[in-house]
Amino acid sequence: QVVTSGDVIQDRPLYEVGGKGLFVKEIEEALLDGRADFAVHSIKDVPAGLPPGLGIHCIPKRSSPYDALIVRAALLGDAPFTLEQLPLGAKVGTSSLRRGLALAGIRPDLQIVPLRGNVDTRLGKLDSGELEAIVLAEAGLLRLGLESRVTARLTAELSLPAVGQGALGIESREGDARVAAALTTVHDAPTALAVGVERGILRALGADCKTPIAAFAELDNDEQFFKRADHFRVRAWVAEPDGSQRGQLDESVSLPGTEEEADDLGRALGTRLLEARGS
Repeated sequence: QVVTSGDVIQDRPLYEVGGKGLFVKEIEEALLDGRADFAVHSIKDVPAGLPPGLGIHCIPKRSSPYDALIVRAALLGDAPFTLEQLPLGAKVGTSSLRRGLALAGIRPDLQIVPLRGNVDTRLGKLDSGELEAIVLAEAGLLRLGLESRVTARLTAELSLPAVGQGALGIESREGDARVAAALTTVHDAPTALAVGVERGILRALGADCKTPIAAFAELDNDEQFFKRADHFRVRAWVAEPDGSQRGQLDESVSLPGTEEEADDLGRALGTRLLEARGS
């Protein structure tokens, strides 16, 4: 068992203590010294740059890329509940700068409260009455069998997802043919292309953990996921932590043929995003 710094440090926002890379550092050390053959990450927590000798060699099919609103049971009735129905000045827990800015753009009256810990810890703070609502990645709740806790899905129009949100990335040593062969059975090329574009944008931005970033690549015809469509719709934004100096893009681009082309495409889009931001 490997315990990461991200698991241990729970009393401060990630951007104050080293960013999401805190969830992978110790695991990558185990890969490099041979204690582990591969590691399964939530790819949104994996930095754009990887240590020499390691790579993301498998990306399974993506789960939900969206954020989910979870509201305290006492506020719910029988009818569907939306973000707009939260009480004036409600306390909403999230430690994501991206989610905080998205919420503030929809409901400036909401109080954004820093929230760390595993899913059970976060749900416990909600259920105890400390908060009126929390926002989590829907994919994490689905994987834990907690879909019944989702009050409302926040669509990309409301809260544009983080880079790679909903996708897993399997990291392993470069040149390890045995592991690579085993991983091909669960690799999903379409998801890898979409995530490759998003991570290419992240690489181009070269931003640190204090910079809120969102990027989402999807086909226009989502019901026929990669079967007939030949263009991605790519949406992305980057801003200062206070929401200022914001740049954004929404473009239709030809579907890349390889993961290398996806990365190149993402980098080109990221450069345009920086230009739109005025950096």
